[in-house]
Amino acid sequence: MKKNLLFITALIITQSLWAQDKENVFQTFKDRWIINTHSVEMLPKGRMDFRVTHRFGDLAGDAGGWQSFYGLESAADVLIGFEYGATENLSVGIFRTKGAGDLQQLVSPTLKYRLIRQAENGAPITLTAVGVGTISTMQKVEDSEGLNSFPKFSHRIVSNLQLLAARKYSDAFSLQFSAGWSHRNLSPFGESNDVFNLGFATRIQVSHALSIVGDFTLPVNGVQSPFNDSEAAAEYSPILGVGIEIETGGHVFQINLVNAQGIMPTDYSFYTKDADWGKGQFRLGFTISRMFKIR
Repeated sequence: MKKNLLFITALIITQSLWAQDKENVFQTFKDRWIINTHSVEMLPKGRMDFRVTHRFGDLAGDAGGWQSFYGLESAADVLIGFEYGATENLSVGIFRTKGAGDLQQLVSPTLKYRLIRQAENGAPITLTAVGVGTISTMQKVEDSEGLNSFPKFSHRIVSNLQLLAARKYSDAFSLQFSAGWSHRNLSPFGESNDVFNLGFATRIQVSHALSIVGDFTLPVNGVQSPFNDSEAAAEYSPILGVGIEIETGGHVFQINLVNAQGIMPTDYSFYTKDADWGKGQFRLGFTISRMFKIR
């Protein structure tokens, strides 16, 4: 009995000492989004993030160049919305986007939860889950053969789930891997309702305020996948974005180049077509993020 009591006492003391030594890792990424994908970062409890994102038209290629002032006279997609830190590990958000695919005029509630947090002498990675539900508010067209026929209200809804795993290796370098699933209740003839993807993202710190960021998303099934050898699949491309990120106090400003037209994962997962970097089918984009203390 005494031996068991001594063992339990020693275990409690050891765990207490380990907990004291454990120190959470901060700012694996500077922002809650990278370019196309979410990052593992969370909003602090009681903070609200106001975000505006804009993507212009094709920079080059047949649809770009001087005739569209290198895409600056066009808008592929626009996002405006808010995200709130309900707890240190839970954030909720609501966003409105123009939409760049078959479904447009999109309202997207989001839910983000941190499962594991990287720490010194603790977990080696941060693990975060993100859910996005998008509702199209387009006007229903009764005789349409497209997705805007909306035979049922549920056909307006598209959902996306992502699991993000990231590690901050140093103050200068972070790496993130992701797995995602997107589902739409109505799809064009011959296309899948579900698309699964894998991805990675990185941040390279150049100076105190300046970082280089990039992300890549690879659809692994459906007509959107490069592994599909059908004629229709040739129109689609994996999603790639690179950019620079500038932090100035409560503001985060990012400017990027990306081939995806849509901003939300419920959009670009299905509709990134005519987006070949080699043909100049990529565009300039920017994001402005401002954080407020609510309580």
